[in-house]
Amino acid sequence: MTTPTETSAYRTLPLGSDPKLRRRYMVADEEIPGNFRFGLLLEELDILAEQTALGYVRRFHPEGKVVTAAIDNIMVRHVVDVTRDIVLYARINHVGRSSLEIGIRVEQPAAATRDPHSADSLHIASCYFTMVARGGPAAGESIPLPPLEYPGELEQRRAAKAVAGREEYRQQQASLLSPPSLEEYEMLDRLHRTQEDPAFAGIRAGRLVTDAWERMYPEQEYVPQRIFGGYLIRRAYELSAICSEQVAANRSIIAAVNRINFFHPVRIGDKLHFTSRVVFTSESFVCVEASIERISRDRTVNALSNSCLFTFVNVDRELKHQPVPPVYPATYREDARYLEAYRSYQSLAGHYRMI
Repeated sequence: MTTPTETSAYRTLPLGSDPKLRRRYMVADEEIPGNFRFGLLLEELDILAEQTALGYVRRFHPEGKVVTAAIDNIMVRHVVDVTRDIVLYARINHVGRSSLEIGIRVEQPAAATRDPHSADSLHIASCYFTMVARGGPAAGESIPLPPLEYPGELEQRRAAKAVAGREEYRQQQASLLSPPSLEEYEMLDRLHRTQEDPAFAGIRAGRLVTDAWERMYPEQEYVPQRIFGGYLIRRAYELSAICSEQVAANRSIIAAVNRINFFHPVRIGDKLHFTSRVVFTSESFVCVEASIERISRDRTVNALSNSCLFTFVNVDRELKHQPVPPVYPATYREDARYLEAYRSYQSLAGHYRMI
């Protein structure tokens, strides 16, 4: 049997030694802290997760493929320095019947030694990808996988955490369908009563929307007949970052990727409608919900391809947190989005305040 250590893989982004690559990863052509295109990193993370999972699947199914099902809680712990290399360490934490959880640790080694274990190295983020093995005549059927062997205590803890995380997600999804608690009802009621004041001058959530349309072409293809999921989430992230700036008056940088779901594959010729909405704010944080709607070339299929929830933080040039104004939901659907983001924010609030 295979152990998690035997599935390890890594990739280095040589930002420190490659000026062209470093420039590609810059948001602005100036020296400011946190001048880093996080959306491009999401692409690299998705590629590495796919390659790590595929290496395991093809030990048992040489023609097998893998697809991304979800990305959980990418917690950004430090601001990225675009002048230093980034190293991505991946391994499989757990294998289910046909699913795999890939954990990826994002590090910036010390600038002088390039040693990821140096005291000066930075732990940028930890990421968790759920991949699903596919096979069969149309590569659309789930295929069974043998389990990993977890010989050490650390491997056992990681596997248990993966199983617990999956159960926690199921509970969170179920809770989204539950009615508001008394405290949540009173919160929503206050937001609605405030808007009834004739002197109300707040920002209604319905105004804070950005969208874009895009056609998919062969250059975005990653596996036969399927568009690269990393490209889709990069585009969703970039639009969401722009959307967050409607209330983040100083500078908006990423604090966390709360969740990204992959529902339907996107194919060449599909027309995509990207929509981002500011759905919740608190202190200096802005939660943006993004969705990608897929419309097939022949217009016979109209489906939700992806849903995402990102949290940004409003900072000044020295990365000090700056307040953002509250947003006010006015409809039932806006209430539901506000409540979903509020619940997600509450579960991660302790980490957010460390950023």
